[in-house]
Amino acid sequence: MATIYEVSKLAGVSLATVSRVMNNNANVSDATRKKVTAAMDELGYRPNSIAQSLASNCSNSVGLLVSELQGPFYGPMMSGIENTFRNQGKHLIIAAGHSDEEREKQGIEFLISRNCDALILHVEAVSDDYLIKLSKGRTPFVLINRYISELSDRCILLNNIKGGYLATKHVLEQGHKDIAYISGPAWKQDAKDRLEGHKQALAEFNLEFDENLLFQGDFMEASGYEGLKALHQQTHPFTALICANDEMAVGAMASARDLGLTLPKQLSIMGYDNVFFTRHVYPQLTTINYPINEMGRMAADWVLNQVYQKQTPPLQTLFEPKLVVRHSISQQ
Repeated sequence: MATIYEVSKLAGVSLATVSRVMNNNANVSDATRKKVTAAMDELGYRPNSIAQSLASNCSNSVGLLVSELQGPFYGPMMSGIENTFRNQGKHLIIAAGHSDEEREKQGIEFLISRNCDALILHVEAVSDDYLIKLSKGRTPFVLINRYISELSDRCILLNNIKGGYLATKHVLEQGHKDIAYISGPAWKQDAKDRLEGHKQALAEFNLEFDENLLFQGDFMEASGYEGLKALHQQTHPFTALICANDEMAVGAMASARDLGLTLPKQLSIMGYDNVFFTRHVYPQLTTINYPINEMGRMAADWVLNQVYQKQTPPLQTLFEPKLVVRHSISQQ
């Protein structure tokens, strides 16, 4: 295996010059850079990234912890982050926490052990105290979809209360008064916030929230299917169903058809997230846009700005949801 010393000798330059070329240092002429890269190619030399990171205290890699690696929500977030870093010569190491406290901690420790320069965390189960303690460590991090007042300058999140409010307000404006709701898990903050927004819209229209029309799902398609089936079996009628994310909404649409309901004539359905398939189901799903790709890019910009001292657009921590009107809500 070729060494940096052999590259230096073949190219006729110093070890320091070879190092500057490998680190993309601007203080190297094009002619010298070409000689060094030609020598590396001829010798089949590949830099030892671990040794480089130990020597420079910079690995040019960033750790990303997400809840899941599957589904239509996390893909756009990971894509936005990866594209932003790749354009800056940085690489991404990804782990999954599966919304479980121990798995999230294990994922964070794994990423730190890989000598990541920074972390981007989409975590739900670890405590605020754990993250506050982590912030005092050597590895900086930014949070997506999580707010902790003590770490407010590194929290990138969506106004989910407003999103829940906009979803229900639109349904109410179409004349619906009997509205069922499939929530996410009650312990998750985004699920709680969306339900709170739903209740705020009902109160604005002088309607009481009916616990009989609430089903707690888990943000997965199957719980939307089972949720509508359970709500349909109880004795309280409803003309519209609001789901706390699009996956549950699509499950509810399938359940409605199996129950013989015509959409949206007999049942209107509202989603949340605006993932890609909402444009392709029938009827096309009215939903709330969650700009998760842009939020992922913003998290990457935070790391580039705060850790690598790169010039970035102004950093934004709070994103606003927007109503996306399609065809799944009928007028009463």
